[in-house]
Amino acid sequence: MDLSQNIQAVQKKIAAAARAAGRDPAEITLCAATKTQTDDTIRAAIAAGIRLCGENRVQELTAHLEANAYAGAEVHFIGHLQTNKVKQVVGRVSLIHSVDSERLLRAVAAQADKLGLVQDILLEVNIAGEESKGGVLPEDLPALAELAQNFACVRLRGLMAIPPVSTVSGSNRKYFSKMRNLFVDIMKKMSDNYPIMDCLSMGMSADYEDAIAEGATLVRVGTALFGPRPAMGTAR
Repeated sequence: MDLSQNIQAVQKKIAAAARAAGRDPAEITLCAATKTQTDDTIRAAIAAGIRLCGENRVQELTAHLEANAYAGAEVHFIGHLQTNKVKQVVGRVSLIHSVDSERLLRAVAAQADKLGLVQDILLEVNIAGEESKGGVLPEDLPALAELAQNFACVRLRGLMAIPPVSTVSGSNRKYFSKMRNLFVDIMKKMSDNYPIMDCLSMGMSADYEDAIAEGATLVRVGTALFGPRPAMGTAR
């Protein structure tokens, strides 16, 4: 695997997809999904130009932070977050992508308040209604977004979604389009004095170009950068 070449290839595809959609490539942020990667691989990715890492598991996030593996890059938490792990994440990442319930939102807000900081978050939407995935259902999103506005220690930056596994090119565009419509609708419903929402996190290695075509501002890419993930337990 030539990590540097992979990063350049993905960056070129992001730029091409943006231009094809009539967008400025600078509007799109690449988040390197570092799930199961080693400290050294993360450092190499940052040295090769990665400026944002996204971690899926709290245990790996904590270990990489302790090893200072993310030095030189911003860190997001992009995986499922349990309420009993909130204390290990709030204040340690710049953005949490996966707030998907009132219970989790309140837990994040309480911890941020305790630490005296403002935690940026995204609301995760179960855009395809899959029972196996987390996320608030689209019809329940407005109420959760409205609640988020009530917490001074939480700042709602936008939405995130993980659509079904893409096996056919273009198969997820309908979900990405629906997410874009939800994003615009929620922005319109936010109070006039609320900070502008600016992040629509959607698209992964198999479908990030389609996500960009439909309005994604951040794509979470792992396999296309790092190759197939190593087996669990071998990352460190």
